[in-house]
Amino acid sequence: MQEQVSKKGIWKVIGASSLGTLIEWYDFFIFGSLSIVISTKFFPSDNPTAAFLSTLATFAAGFVVRPFGALFFGRLGDMIGRKYTFMVTLVLMGGATFLIGCIPSYDSIGYFAPAIVLVLRLLQGLALGGEYGGAATYVAEHAPKGERGYWTSWIQTTATFGLFISLVVILVTRAFLTEAQFDTWGWRVPFLLSILMVYVSYLIRKNMDESPEFQKAKSEGKTSKNPLQESFGNKYNLKFVLLALFGAAMGQGVVWYTGQFYSMSYMKTVMSLDSDQADMILGIALLFATPFFVVFGKLSDRVGRKWVMLTGMLLAVLTYRPIYEAMYQVTNLKTKTELGPTTVSQPVQVPTEGGYDKTTTSVTNYSDGTVLKTTEIAHFFQDGVERNNSEGVNTIVKNTVHIEGTNYFYLIFLIFIQVIYITLVYGPIAAFLVEIFPVKIRYTSMSLPYHIGNGIFGGLLPAVSTYLASNAKLSNDPTFYLEGLWYPIIISAVCFIIGALYINKNMVAKDLD
Repeated sequence: MQEQVSKKGIWKVIGASSLGTLIEWYDFFIFGSLSIVISTKFFPSDNPTAAFLSTLATFAAGFVVRPFGALFFGRLGDMIGRKYTFMVTLVLMGGATFLIGCIPSYDSIGYFAPAIVLVLRLLQGLALGGEYGGAATYVAEHAPKGERGYWTSWIQTTATFGLFISLVVILVTRAFLTEAQFDTWGWRVPFLLSILMVYVSYLIRKNMDESPEFQKAKSEGKTSKNPLQESFGNKYNLKFVLLALFGAAMGQGVVWYTGQFYSMSYMKTVMSLDSDQADMILGIALLFATPFFVVFGKLSDRVGRKWVMLTGMLLAVLTYRPIYEAMYQVTNLKTKTELGPTTVSQPVQVPTEGGYDKTTTSVTNYSDGTVLKTTEIAHFFQDGVERNNSEGVNTIVKNTVHIEGTNYFYLIFLIFIQVIYITLVYGPIAAFLVEIFPVKIRYTSMSLPYHIGNGIFGGLLPAVSTYLASNAKLSNDPTFYLEGLWYPIIISAVCFIIGALYINKNMVAKDLD
C-alpha cells in the first residue's frame, strides 16, 4: 500500500515539475523555431544572410548565459530550496518570452529592436539555467532508490515536447492565417500565448512541497552556507564537476542540438525545404522518438548511465556525415528529372517605402513529386531605378522545395534516427549528474556542467555549424553542406574518449561538513 501511495505521490511531482519545465522549454524554443521570421523583423532586411546569422547569434546568446543562471539560481536552490527557486525562473522566463512578442520591429524603432531582443533572450537563458537543475534535482530527490534514471527521464522528455509544442503552435497559427497575416503579426501569437501557460504552471507549482531530501538536510542544519565555494573551491569536488562536463554533458549537448536544431536549420536553409514541411517532419520525428527518453532512462537504472550515454555519442560520430549526405540528396534537384516546362507567373508590383518590389514566381515539377518554387524579388526606387542592398545587388532569389511520398517519409526516418541518439545521451544524464553530488551542493554542482555542456557547447552549434558551412560554400567546396558537422563530431569524439576512460560507477563528490 505504501508503494502505491509513493508512486502516486511521485507522479504528482513528475506532473507538476514536467509541466513547468515543458513550458519553459517551449518559451525558449519558440525563438529558434521562428528564427527565419525573426531575422526579417528585428534585424536590417537589406542583407538576409547577415540578418539570419545575427538571429542565430542572438539565439546562441541565450545559451551562453545559461551557466551564469545555473550559478545564481543553483546557489539559491541549495540555500533556500528547490521549489521557490524554480518558481522564480518560471516567471522570469514567461515574462521575457511574452515581451519578445510585444517588441516593435526594426523598421519601427531601428537598432533598439535587436538590442531589446538580445536583453530578453539573455533573461530567458538565465531563467533556463536555473530551471532545469531545480526540476531534475527535485524529481530525483523524490524518486525511489534504484529508479532515478526512470523517473528523471520524464523530465528529459520536456525539452523535446517543448520544441514539439512550439512547432505545433506555429503550424496551427499559420493554418488559421494567410501567409501575409502571419508574416505581419501572426508570428507574435506563439510568444504571447506563453503567458497563459506560465500562469497555469505557476498555480500548480505553488502548491508543491519541498523535496524530502532537502527538507531533511535543512531540518538537520546541513544545508550549505556557500554552495559555490564547496562545489568549485574544493579541488576534489571540482574534479567531478569537470569530469561531468567533459566526459558527459559536452557531448550530450552537441548531439542534442544537432538532432533538434541544426537538422531544422539544415532542412530550411541548406536543403531549401518548405518551412512548414520542415517543421512538420521534425515534429513527427520528435513525436515518435520521445518515448525512448524513458526507455533509455530506465535502461540506465539496470546497466549503468555511462555506456548508454556514450553509445549515443559514438553513433553520432560515426553516422552524422552519411545521414546528412542522405538528407541533402532528398532535395538535390541535379539528380531529379524535370516534368514539362517551368511555369512562370506575371510579375507583381508591391509598393514599399520609397519605391516598390517586383516579384516573379516560377514553378518546376519533377518526376518524383518534388516541386521547386523560385521567387525573385527585385527592389526599385519610385522612379524605377534599381535599389541595391549592402551586397550590391537588387534582386533576391528564394528557392523553396516541396517534397512528397517516399522522400517525405525517408526524411522523417533520417531525423528520427538523430533523435534516437538524443534519447540515448539525454535520457540518463539527469540521474547521472544528480548521483555524483551530495544534497547540500547538488543544485549548484549539477547545474553548471549541464548548462556549460548544453548552453555553450550545444547552444553555439547552430551558429558555428552554419558559419562553417557558409565558408565552405564560398570556397566552392563540393561537400560544403557537410562541413558544419565537424563541430558536433569532434566535440562528441573528445567527450566519448574522456567519458570512456575516466567515468566510473563509484564517482561521488564529497559531502563537506
